[in-house]
Amino acid sequence: MKIAIIGAGAIGGYVGVKLALAGEDVTFIVRGANLEAIRKNGMKLVMHDGTEHVAANVKATNDYAEAGPQDVVILAMKAHQVEAVARDMPKLLGPDTAVVTMQNGIPYWYFHKHGGPLDGSSVRSVDPSGLLAEMIPPRRVIGCVVYPASELVAPGVVRHIEGDRFPVGELDGSSSERVTRISECFTRAGFKAPVLDNIRAEIWLKLWGNLTFNPISSLAHSTLVDICQYPLSRELAANMMREAQDVAHKLGIQFRVTLDKRIAGAEKVGKHKTSMLQDIEAGRAPEIDALVGSVVELGRMTQTPTPHIDTVYALVKLLGKTIEDEGGRVRMEAAIA
Repeated sequence: MKIAIIGAGAIGGYVGVKLALAGEDVTFIVRGANLEAIRKNGMKLVMHDGTEHVAANVKATNDYAEAGPQDVVILAMKAHQVEAVARDMPKLLGPDTAVVTMQNGIPYWYFHKHGGPLDGSSVRSVDPSGLLAEMIPPRRVIGCVVYPASELVAPGVVRHIEGDRFPVGELDGSSSERVTRISECFTRAGFKAPVLDNIRAEIWLKLWGNLTFNPISSLAHSTLVDICQYPLSRELAANMMREAQDVAHKLGIQFRVTLDKRIAGAEKVGKHKTSMLQDIEAGRAPEIDALVGSVVELGRMTQTPTPHIDTVYALVKLLGKTIEDEGGRVRMEAAIA
């Protein structure tokens, strides 16, 4: 299949190399140093066991029209970065092109074919102007939840840390020909990509941890194990998760693991800095609204109180604004004796 991957970062690079090595026709839509590195050397993947793979046959461009219509487009960037590429997306879309969304958090398409009184509603915290829904029509979307961890260690070089699961699903829960084809394509590349009949439930399961541990870690400059083992922050995380669970339940979502088990899973990860904390330390715009603001919005839509989430959201939004206004970064450094 002709597959365009927008973004050759940690996840996009990992997925693209594996798909290309499995024989798919892969084009990276990318800019800057990454573009030049991929054009010159291909895209390199260093696996967790140290083995190296180079996809030398991939194409790389920053010109959407040059790439042209694709069979599948994979959106492999953070949620707040999608709007910047939305206007160019139609250049990649043919009559039957599917778009696989790999963003964390509540997606802009959440209520498309959702059913019930909120069917067709917009999630303004992630698509304030409606541009995403206009340029990337939800009817084209295949939902996807990203579980692997990897990092871009140099232009054109991605290091895989762990994981290989990319569950996918149609928004109406059907087992369509196109979602089956995408699942099989990912499976041939070495991923676990089961077709789920409720992709939203899987989104919530991952979000359950992200909406709590990401902002708390950013505000407290602490790792997952620190948050889980310090009684006050553990209780804050639990309260946020209870509120999110209440919102999800009103939207028909049931969690397949308990709250305590979800916290225990985060604790087992150990001294890991969340992606939001890494962004704060690097002075990059953190991914706040899709992970936290969207749950606040859904709480209002379902008339569900979310006081703990509201408070943490206000604080981390202010932190993000301060970093943007000052052009700086915030990180913990050892005190000089």
